[in-house]
Amino acid sequence: MLQDAMFPVKEIPAVITGSSWSDEYPSSASNTGHKFIVRKDTGKILSCMTNNYKLVKNETIIKYAQPIIKKNGGEIKEVNVLSDGAKVHMSWHFPKQIVSVGKNDDLTPEIVIRNSYDGTVGVNIIAGAFRLVCSNGAIIGIVAKKYTNKHIKSNVSLDDLESVIEETMNNTKVIFKEEFPILQGTNFKDKHLVDFIKLFPLQANEMVTQSLIANRPKSFWDLFNVGTNVLTHHMNRGSEATHSIENQLYPSVRKWAIKESNVAIA
Repeated sequence: MLQDAMFPVKEIPAVITGSSWSDEYPSSASNTGHKFIVRKDTGKILSCMTNNYKLVKNETIIKYAQPIIKKNGGEIKEVNVLSDGAKVHMSWHFPKQIVSVGKNDDLTPEIVIRNSYDGTVGVNIIAGAFRLVCSNGAIIGIVAKKYTNKHIKSNVSLDDLESVIEETMNNTKVIFKEEFPILQGTNFKDKHLVDFIKLFPLQANEMVTQSLIANRPKSFWDLFNVGTNVLTHHMNRGSEATHSIENQLYPSVRKWAIKESNVAIA
């Protein structure tokens, strides 16, 4: 799957020539201070960026990250190439580091790495505990560590990656001990159902409502389970909107539960 994200890219200067623009421009090529990021295998222009943009290739990130993750027991779980290659979303999980939070309900640490060639995402690494639900998985859960490095001319450092991987093993256990009992022991109110449904796009309202009726959730933990089920079984894994909802689900449910229980968590 990693090969899907390792397609070749190149930079092409964005220039203005007299032959293709009005006479006010010189006939010789004139640098605009911008450059095109082009996918070499398809010829697709992925973006037009300023010359200050530092190209960090997916291939570079993978070659740096994969040995570290593998050494720590990580296995590739999911690779999504979005917008014709302008963005990539990759995740690894650690199947030997399973933490049980209930009967037949397990969580495992994961590392999620995002990158883009259009400037929308820098080198973005999220580490946390994510649901073990089904074979196609869900990039949702509890974020224990987040690292972001923008694409600028100064060197983009990936030296923090190993510490991120190691810290997530310990941080997730602390999060389970402090937060999960609150979600499991606190029941939600009708207002929370309304807010929950609003997390999803309008076209998914009927599907979300049917899932709520079928599962009859009572606690915030139950509500989180419903959201996980919808995202993993009923929404498009290749859609950017799906990943956006995944990033919001746990933080939203956590916030509602803590407020309802009147328990303060750092």
